[in-house]
Amino acid sequence: MRSNRITVALAVALVVLAGLSLFVGVIELDLQALLRGDGHTWEIFLLSRLPRLLAILCTGAGMSVAGLIMQQLCSNKFVSPTTGATISSAQLGILLALLFWPGSTLWGRALLAFAAAIAGTWAFVWFIQRIQFKDAVMVPLVGIMFSNVIGGVTSYLAYQYEMTQALSSWLVGHFSLVIKGRYEIVWLTAPLILLAFVFANHFNIVGLGRDFSKNLGVPYNLVLFMGLSISAMITASVVVVVGSISYIGLIVPNLVALFKGDQIRGTLADTALFGAIFVLVCDMLGRVIIAPYELPIELIVGILGSVLFVGLLFYRLRNGRRAIRLTAPSAGCCPMPRLKEGGQA
Repeated sequence: MRSNRITVALAVALVVLAGLSLFVGVIELDLQALLRGDGHTWEIFLLSRLPRLLAILCTGAGMSVAGLIMQQLCSNKFVSPTTGATISSAQLGILLALLFWPGSTLWGRALLAFAAAIAGTWAFVWFIQRIQFKDAVMVPLVGIMFSNVIGGVTSYLAYQYEMTQALSSWLVGHFSLVIKGRYEIVWLTAPLILLAFVFANHFNIVGLGRDFSKNLGVPYNLVLFMGLSISAMITASVVVVVGSISYIGLIVPNLVALFKGDQIRGTLADTALFGAIFVLVCDMLGRVIIAPYELPIELIVGILGSVLFVGLLFYRLRNGRRAIRLTAPSAGCCPMPRLKEGGQA
């Protein structure tokens, strides 16, 4: 019952905040004008405010679920699209589309971003699986270094071919350019989230290790590839439309796990709802802090997310709980060590 109450509370909060966000912006929208059928008001509502809201909801829910899947498959709570080189790989794919396919549409750039994100995520996991000694912190550190290498290649190519200005829109996440007709790619997150829910139990089993999966008749490599591909495609669809937004996939699943545990089927809906709420609140703050100007969502998410994650770590350590989710040494694609009480190895 408590679990259901949390889900209902998150859903109600999301509906209320979504309604409020429609009336936050530089141009004031009058509810009475909407009810009267004012043409100019409805034009702003349909062309800008509603697409922006839908993009925010898809971004928050999608990035949170992508992080949850990666953490479950790799059995490491520090793994996310940010620390797994997925975002940087998607940006490289967009740059390659701009260089070698200059006349491509947004969907064409998305296809290359999908391919690059999947390849980059798999390269990260392949490399991690071949490291003999690894712990909870080393895995994301390797991912950050790998991400920086890909980012360095992207920056070099952008400077070399004078594409820095064209690429800048995808380097920092913001919703200011989201309008009707150029954001619909982000809708792909909805069927991908549903697909993740269908195979949630398979992801749980694969997270327990290759041998455990074989004993239960689950194809380890196939499910691992499918889960990582779902996460990569969700991330790429968001990056193509909105740009880079870090830390959502790292923070939200960890916060939800405090109340709902680590089983992906039981936490996926709450993770998606809380992720959408988190991004929606950050976007509203970005619109009102220095109104009528707007702060990028990447900045707000980075500040609030860092504070929340540090607070989460201190909370678990202070209460004598394990700071990071623990598994057996052979579990998942990125095994973690067991910690004693108080968070010490």
